[in-house]
Amino acid sequence: MSFAQASDLPAWKALQEHHAASGKLLILKDLFAKDPQRFSKFSRTFKNTADGNAILFDFSKNFVTDETLGLLADLAREAGVEKLRDAMFAGDKINFTEKRAVYHVALRNVSNKPMQVDGKSVVEDTRDVLEHMKEFSEQVRSGSWTGYTGKKIKSVVNIGIGGSDLGPVMVTEALKPYASRDITLHFVSNIDGTHVVEALNQCDPETTIFLIASKTFTTAETITNANTAKAWFLESAPESAIVKHFVALSTNAEEVANFGIDTKNMFGFESWVGGRYSVWSAIGLSVAIYIGFDNFNEFLAGANAMDRHFVEAPVTENIPIIGGLLSVWYSDFFGAQTHLVAPFDQYLHRFPAYLQQLSMESNGKAITRTGEYVKYTTGAILFGEPCTNAQHSFFQLLHQGTKMIPTDFILAAQSHNPVESNKHQRMLASNFFAQSEALMVGKMPEEVANEGAAEDLVPHKVFLGNRPTTSILATKITPGALGALIAYYEHVTFTEGAVSCTSSKIVVSDSKKLPASCRFGTSIPSTNGVSNLAKFSLKKSAKNWKMIRQFLPMMEVPTG
Repeated sequence: MSFAQASDLPAWKALQEHHAASGKLLILKDLFAKDPQRFSKFSRTFKNTADGNAILFDFSKNFVTDETLGLLADLAREAGVEKLRDAMFAGDKINFTEKRAVYHVALRNVSNKPMQVDGKSVVEDTRDVLEHMKEFSEQVRSGSWTGYTGKKIKSVVNIGIGGSDLGPVMVTEALKPYASRDITLHFVSNIDGTHVVEALNQCDPETTIFLIASKTFTTAETITNANTAKAWFLESAPESAIVKHFVALSTNAEEVANFGIDTKNMFGFESWVGGRYSVWSAIGLSVAIYIGFDNFNEFLAGANAMDRHFVEAPVTENIPIIGGLLSVWYSDFFGAQTHLVAPFDQYLHRFPAYLQQLSMESNGKAITRTGEYVKYTTGAILFGEPCTNAQHSFFQLLHQGTKMIPTDFILAAQSHNPVESNKHQRMLASNFFAQSEALMVGKMPEEVANEGAAEDLVPHKVFLGNRPTTSILATKITPGALGALIAYYEHVTFTEGAVSCTSSKIVVSDSKKLPASCRFGTSIPSTNGVSNLAKFSLKKSAKNWKMIRQFLPMMEVPTG
């Protein structure tokens, strides 16, 4: 497979000409006035076989015409998006910097169709891990798995960071209506000791189980927090009780055993599972415990349904490819630097944070697959908050600011909590519809004046509109719907990276090693100045050096 800078492709040059001639001049409300069929022409419906419901993706309020979509499709073909996609689903080693497959899609292969890496089937091992997860999660939920004193497990503490935390946190929050409410989940990720201490303060050693989530079982933050949790547990429990209260989500059996965990209680996953794609793997054990394995399986099935659409649909009908191409269109031709995802659903309040890692860790790259520095922009800054809270926070910038911020709005038509005869949901939906329309239509000076505004205030109340949005409307946030939505954004991210011809891995790994090289002394005077003050404060506040070393093992605190 050959690769090239995207800006060297004929379709890129055609898009530049199209943007200069008409693309940058498009007025969204005029496009709707000229074409009554615009909504049906530029919206796509995904039929989710996992839950039998549909998800509407309305792309009609974007700067796109038939010509634009055709040129973007040409760009996808010339950049090899389809070829790279097919190579990923074939188990080829498209992660060329680490010479690995990128095969998280195999984790949700609910139909058990043949899938292999290096000529070896991965179906059986994946199925075995899922069976192990099912057995264990059902034991914990039923009470047949007890603590060392025979009491039922009431608290589950997931200790991990990055993909080992963001995915499980987001999914368990999003699917809380399906949860077993007699089990309390805690997630510990930050190296700040406050995070683990606050979680432990709410737990009873006799009824708590710890899931230590680290592929290598050497991640500094995770193992530090795990050791702190173990020390807390052993203050009241014998060492032999660890087997009933600590579980490893890892592939490093030696380190797991050294920690004291029985390797029978180790849930593994393969090297071809990237951290930000790992919620579908054993890393999702907390999800399976919380919502039940049947719901977890539907979650996988929803993602698998979107996978099939991504593989089978032609480019101009392919929902994730369209989403990814629009992102490239805005970033590289309109100069948009950010992308907002605003879910109109409180259960999805952690969804933007999850997507931040997915998008920015994947596409925050500047070197192409051929080793050249890119000639164009990569990796939009993704951010978001749930609505309607966000409307009272940063939506001012969307409506009247100088920056164009392409936005995705997400709503489920049916609420899990239809209180007061669905009054809340009707108000929420009204805001969902109103925001996308207001961003498109705006409010002109004459409208403001007609509303009775004082003449000197008219300019301050005008907003120009013509801001692009994509509206995503699900029937309900079910496990299957959530799985499909996550997979949609995974494939959007894949499409963006395929077009930009970048790799998504090795620099991220190196950046995670930087804190170990910094410690309390560097060659940078500014860093040393701050660290000297930190040393003084630590000395003054800590009761003894043992405490400092226990909670801040990466810091070399001097004793003098």
